[in-house]
Amino acid sequence: MRKKSLLDHFLFLINSVLATALLLSYFLPFISPKTIPAFAVLSLTVPFLIGFNGLFLIYWLIRLKKQLLLSAFVLGIGWLVSSPIYQLTEKKVLLNDAIKIMSYNVRMFNHYKWSKDTALAQKTFDFISEKKPDILALQEFYESDKISFKFPYTYIKTKSKTNKFGLAIYSNYKIIQAGSLDFKNSANNAVFIDIIKEKDTIRVYNIHLESLKINPNKENFGEKSSEKLFGRLKNTFQKQAVQTEVFLKHEQQWKGKKIICGDFNNTAFSWAYHKINQDKKDAFVEAGKGFGKTFKHPFPLRIDFILTDKSIQINNFKTLEVPYSDHFPILAQVIW
Repeated sequence: MRKKSLLDHFLFLINSVLATALLLSYFLPFISPKTIPAFAVLSLTVPFLIGFNGLFLIYWLIRLKKQLLLSAFVLGIGWLVSSPIYQLTEKKVLLNDAIKIMSYNVRMFNHYKWSKDTALAQKTFDFISEKKPDILALQEFYESDKISFKFPYTYIKTKSKTNKFGLAIYSNYKIIQAGSLDFKNSANNAVFIDIIKEKDTIRVYNIHLESLKINPNKENFGEKSSEKLFGRLKNTFQKQAVQTEVFLKHEQQWKGKKIICGDFNNTAFSWAYHKINQDKKDAFVEAGKGFGKTFKHPFPLRIDFILTDKSIQINNFKTLEVPYSDHFPILAQVIW
């Protein structure tokens, strides 16, 4: 009996540390990475903290132990104050006049041969064409003669005339204005288009915040490498904070309707997401189901988003788990 008691004490100690860490993580969206960059790195661990606390809750519940109250309390607070990690129900209202919006990090259509599948670019192109979005926002776009989507209006912004890596927005609606925010000292960027739909002018942003540049299969997590990785992540999140501020300043100048698509390279528990999502709707939260996982990782990480004004009605949202990139495309249907 004593061994069981010691085991319970040990497990509850670990449970207490993880529960405390999760509780503190609820404050992370309010602390800029420019102020304390280390806290921003911790925001990546929030989905894992939720998962571990969930496992402890189940463990103590099976054992009928009062220790379950700790994780239940912390998870309950998170359910009320933070973005949900899991959606139980899905909204399915499909209307003919809805706008179909797709956001997809296409990993340059396999230009650098990360996959041995030589037909991957064509498969990606065929898949997107089959879904027939009205607005298509692509991150890690690579401009090529082989890529020819049949949209009447297009805005593509690459890093330079010779470097064809960048962002693209395709539209079935007339583009009356387009532009780039031109993030400094970065391969990442944000672009926008203004479109006309009937009597409405709508601004669509396509954002790709600073990349984490983490490859779980190649990273060496030894002591020195871990320190180097941690330092690189802190620098990345500081860059994301600057880029977010550039975006917010630009966004404030637009008083009309807006839709924001993109790969934030961060979770819904981050400062960047919290700032960009203020006074907006998250399509996954409004109409999605499940974990909404958008990054090909064993743990369900949601780092790609479609956000809208509160005045916009989101009728449907799906994450499409197809193997054509290291990200999954997301698709939403909205109306006014």
